[in-house]
Amino acid sequence: LDRSGCVEGIRMTNSNLPGVSAVVLAAGASTRMGSAKQLLHLGGKTLLETVLDNLWQSQVSEIIVVLGSSADEIRLQVKLENVRVVINQSHEQGMGTSVSAGIAAVGSQSEGALMVLADQPFVRPATFDLLIDQYRAKKPRIVIPLFQGFRGNPVLIDRALFPELLNLAGDVGCRAIFGNHTDEMLKVPVDDVGVLLDVDTKADLERFRQIHASGALGPELLETADLEGRGELPHLVIAGDDKVSKALAQFGSALGYRVTVVDPLAQLANFPGASRIMHVLDLGLLTSAAGTYVVVASRGRFDEEAVEQALRSEASYVGLIANRKRAREITDKLKRDGLAQERLDRLRAPAGLAIGAESPAEIALSVLAEIVASRALGRK
Repeated sequence: LDRSGCVEGIRMTNSNLPGVSAVVLAAGASTRMGSAKQLLHLGGKTLLETVLDNLWQSQVSEIIVVLGSSADEIRLQVKLENVRVVINQSHEQGMGTSVSAGIAAVGSQSEGALMVLADQPFVRPATFDLLIDQYRAKKPRIVIPLFQGFRGNPVLIDRALFPELLNLAGDVGCRAIFGNHTDEMLKVPVDDVGVLLDVDTKADLERFRQIHASGALGPELLETADLEGRGELPHLVIAGDDKVSKALAQFGSALGYRVTVVDPLAQLANFPGASRIMHVLDLGLLTSAAGTYVVVASRGRFDEEAVEQALRSEASYVGLIANRKRAREITDKLKRDGLAQERLDRLRAPAGLAIGAESPAEIALSVLAEIVASRALGRK
């Protein structure tokens, strides 16, 4: 393989069905960790070993591990006899090169590939099997797991889309091709929070270990501040957890809004001024009346689902923080799904007034300014 540089041993399972391969993306440099996070320990095993063990307990037919940064160190500490190892010499150019290198190594007998992250050790073998079973039963091009309404990983890609993955480059993953195949996706609800838990820091590992051990994330409104006197205030709903979301929560609270953040793993302590955190993607619970203003800032993680739910509700404002291409992909898909044009026309995308905003705080300010203008127009 010219792109990968190295192929090692492989073990195949016996099955009368066409195979589904697993491509484990383990080439990242772990810049936020300071060392190879694939080698962090979880219950006496490294994260990568845990991922591989979980995969071998599933029905995948072969495992391909893509290494890059720290490849020599990983080979010394992780047993890789039963997998095919691909060295991505171009890993510094981004995840896209690892995806293409892994797909290039998939055996000809495989009908599809599970794209597995090496920093997701909590995904259960039964979850891998469920995705494969649903793929075989319904024959979609893309299979995506959903936990409590939120998209997770791994995703399963049909062989028909391999040529598109082979052309990926830069710091993009499989999501880069999703916009071309929104009508060919199958979203599978799973009872496995592990599909959302990818480890970036040692603190993440400990926190996620506790979340996974609990078996669930808790009730729908897991954290509630119950700030006195806010029940009658206009309601700002923020879907997503990033710097823009945090700025929106602060500004919204300062302007007198009751603030709810919707995200599977967000913590109330990280959102000063927010009234509550909701860990289930069900905006219908929050947007049943006018006076609710929804901003979707999930950066591609669950924006399609959140936008659809918000547009089907009676929310007074629906804004999406995304570029125009992404906004078109979502609206085109919703139009094909039968959403009325009058509802599609309510979407503000990109959200915010055109003030030349660049920083997260500036973007949040532009969005809140648009919401204030919308409220003022509604009062006339």
